[in-house]
Amino acid sequence: MRFGIIRERKNPPDRRVVLSPEACQKVLSRYKNAKIRVEPSPIRVFTDGEYKDVGVEVASKMEECDVLLGVKEVPVKALIPNKKYFFFSHTIKKQPYNRKLLQAILKKNIEMYDHEVITNEKGIRLVAFGRYAGIVGAYNGFRAFGLKNKLYKIPKAETVADQQGLIRELNKITLPNIKIVLTGRGRVGNGAREMLDGMGVRKVNVHEFLEGEFNEPVYCQIDASDYNKRIDGVRGNKADFFTNPHEYASNFFRFAQVADLFIAGHFYGAGAPYLFTREDAKHPEFKINTVADISCDIDGPVACTLRASTIEEPIYGYDSQTESETDYRNDNAIAVMAVDNLPAELPRDASAGFGDAFVKHVIPAFFNKDKDGILKRALMTKNGKLTKRYSYLQEYVDGKE
Repeated sequence: MRFGIIRERKNPPDRRVVLSPEACQKVLSRYKNAKIRVEPSPIRVFTDGEYKDVGVEVASKMEECDVLLGVKEVPVKALIPNKKYFFFSHTIKKQPYNRKLLQAILKKNIEMYDHEVITNEKGIRLVAFGRYAGIVGAYNGFRAFGLKNKLYKIPKAETVADQQGLIRELNKITLPNIKIVLTGRGRVGNGAREMLDGMGVRKVNVHEFLEGEFNEPVYCQIDASDYNKRIDGVRGNKADFFTNPHEYASNFFRFAQVADLFIAGHFYGAGAPYLFTREDAKHPEFKINTVADISCDIDGPVACTLRASTIEEPIYGYDSQTESETDYRNDNAIAVMAVDNLPAELPRDASAGFGDAFVKHVIPAFFNKDKDGILKRALMTKNGKLTKRYSYLQEYVDGKE
C-alpha cells in the first residue's frame, strides 16, 4: 500500500499536511507493507528536507500511489482519475461552490473519503483540526479585543511558532477586569479553554459570572443547556435540546449583558435558536464589544458575523444599529474576528495533532480489512456513483438543489 502526500494547491495556500515526518515514521515502522511518497512542495510547513531526513521518499508521480492524502479541496484539474483520495471536500452540506468538484470526482471514478466524516460507530469524529481552531481563535479574540479597545498589541498568530509561543505572547499583556464568555465544550471550546487557562484567567460558574463582580478578568465556559431554555418553561437538558431544538429559545442575552468578550466555540445545529439576533445586539444593555466567532456560521446564530474574515484581514466591525459592516475601531462597533481557516495559522502543531489521530484511527483500517468500518463510513463515492450513505447528495450533484 503506497500512500501519497499531495501538494496543497488551493488558494489561498494552506501549509498544513495530513502526515508530519514523525507520523510517516510511525506508519512505516508499524506496517511493513506501507510505503509513503511525499510530493515536493514549496509551501508545506514541513520542508521536503525534513521528510528526507527521516527516510521518507520525496518525489512527484502521485499517479503511482494508491491512496492520496491532502487537507483542502483538490482543484478539479489536479484530480488524478481512479485513485483513492482523502481531503476536506466541503460538499457534504451541499455547498454550492464545490458542486463541480464532486461532479468531477464522480466523473473521474475517484473513491472519495472526506476527513469530516471519518467517525466511530457512534458518529463521533476521529480526525479533526477543531482543537487548533479553538487555540488560535481564542488568541485572535484577545488580539482583536486589545486592538478594538486600544489596550495592547500582540503579533498575529501566523507569525508565532506554536501554541506555547501564543501563550507566552498572551501572558505579556495585562487585561482589565473583563468578563469572557466561551461557548462549547467540544474540541473547539476546549482548545480555547486551554489558552484561557494558560493565561491564568480565573474560571467561574454561571451564577458567579452573571451576578459577581471581580477585581480580575474571569471566564465562564457554557454549553447549550446554559444558553437555551425550553419555551414551555419545563426544565430541559442537553440531550432533549439536541433532539427537540425547535422547542427551545435562546437564553444567551443574560450573558451578553455582562460579558465584554465572547469566544464562540459551539456547534450550531439546524433548527436550533440563534444565540443572539440583530435585535438583541441593538439593545442598550448588550455589552459585548468583541466577538471571536470560531464557529463562523455566516449570518446565523451570532448575528454580528456577516462574513468570514481572512488571516490577512482578520477583524471587521459590525454596526448593530444599521446592521452593516463598519470599521471595528468605531465606538459603536462590535469587533468581529471570524477567520474560517484558523488552524492554518498554527500549521506545525495542527498537522502534528491531526497526523497523530490519522495514524491511530485511519491507517490501521487499510491493514485490518477495515474491521471497524472506518473507511466504509467515510467513503462518499465509488465506481462513479455516490455510496448509499451519501445518496442524499444526488440532487445536489445533478444541479437540482
